[in-house]
Amino acid sequence: MMGILDDAKDLADSAGRHISEKAKDLREQASDALDGAKADAKVAKAEAERDSTEAKNEARKAMRDAG
Repeated sequence: MMGILDDAKDLADSAGRHISEKAKDLREQASDALDGAKADAKVAKAEAERDSTEAKNEARKAMRDAG
């Protein structure tokens, strides 16, 4: 009888560890995806700022050249 209880306890412990490991993996994947999305947003913002600055510089140059 004790052998069955020990086996059941070991099985429950193993399942608990497995579930905990999977949950940790999922949290890490979600965190990685969020970090990637934040990095993509920063790149897009930097590119937009660069394009805006280039447009302003071109407009200023065109005004100087016209004047």
